[in-house]
Amino acid sequence: MRVVSLLPSATEIVYALGAQDRLVGVTFECDEPASARVDHRVIVSGRDTSAMDVAAIDAYVRAELAAGRDLYTLDEGAMADLDPDVILTQDLCRVCAVPTGQVDAALAHLQCRADVVTLDPMTLRDVLDGVRVVGDALGVPDAAADVVSALQQRLDAVGAAVDGRPRRRTAVVEWVDPLFTGGHWIPDQVEAAGGDPVGGHPGTASGPTSWHDLRQVRPEVVLVAPCGYGLEGAAEQAEVVARELPDAEVWAIDGNAVVVRPGPRLVEGVEAIAAVLHPDAMPASHHVRRIV
Repeated sequence: MRVVSLLPSATEIVYALGAQDRLVGVTFECDEPASARVDHRVIVSGRDTSAMDVAAIDAYVRAELAAGRDLYTLDEGAMADLDPDVILTQDLCRVCAVPTGQVDAALAHLQCRADVVTLDPMTLRDVLDGVRVVGDALGVPDAAADVVSALQQRLDAVGAAVDGRPRRRTAVVEWVDPLFTGGHWIPDQVEAAGGDPVGGHPGTASGPTSWHDLRQVRPEVVLVAPCGYGLEGAAEQAEVVARELPDAEVWAIDGNAVVVRPGPRLVEGVEAIAAVLHPDAMPASHHVRRIV
C-alpha cells in the first residue's frame, strides 16, 4: 500500500500506527517526526512566512483567500509519480492544509483512483476516532485500537489526578493580531486537564473575538498557543496577551506540538495544560513557559 499524507497531523498518526513504511508523500510542514519530510517525497509546498510578523501573516492569508487563491501548492506530477492507494487530507481549515476539493480535482485530472480519507475532527473524541479511521484505511485496525487505548488511558490518568480540584477559568489564544481564541478540540483539552474553558468556541472552528469580550469572561489563566508556532513564537505572542490581560496568569504553550494539530500529541497537550492548572497534581511539562 502506498500512502500520501497532505497534513502534518495525519503524518503523525501514520507514524504512531507504525505504518510509516507505507508513506510515500508528505507536505513541507510534516515535521513530526523530523525525519518525515526527509524520508518521504514532499509534494505540497507553501509560502515561507517565518520572516513575517503575525499581522502580516494574517493580512497575507486574508488577501489570498479573498482572491480565491490557494495557500498550498499540490505537485500533481509528484502525485502521479507516487501513484498512491490512499490519500489523507482534510476540509477543516484552508489555512492549515490542502482541502479535499483540490485533491479530488487533481485525482480526476490524473485519472488516479486513490481512496481519499478526509479527517475533519471538531472534538477531542473526534481526533481519537480519526486514528481508528486512518488505521482502517491503512489496514492496521488493531494497531489503531492499541494507540487509542493507550491515549485514553493517559487521559483517564489526568482525569483521576485532577478530580475534585478547583477548575480555574482558562482561555486559549490562537492568534493575537487579530485576536483569535481556540475552538475545535481545544476547549475539550482544557476541560480534560481540569480547567473551565472560557472565551473559546467549543465544537466549532477557532474564531475571532475582541480583547474586551475576552476580558469580560474573566479568565484566570490564559494559554497562548499560536497556530504555526512552537514555544518560542508562542512566548513572543504571550507578551502581547500579558499586556492586554494584566489580571490573568499567562502561559505560552507549544501550539504546533500539542494544541493545534489534531493528532496523538493532543493528549500530551492535555497533560501540559493540567501541569499548568494543577502543578501539585501533575509533573511539569517542557511544552509550556510561564510569562507572568
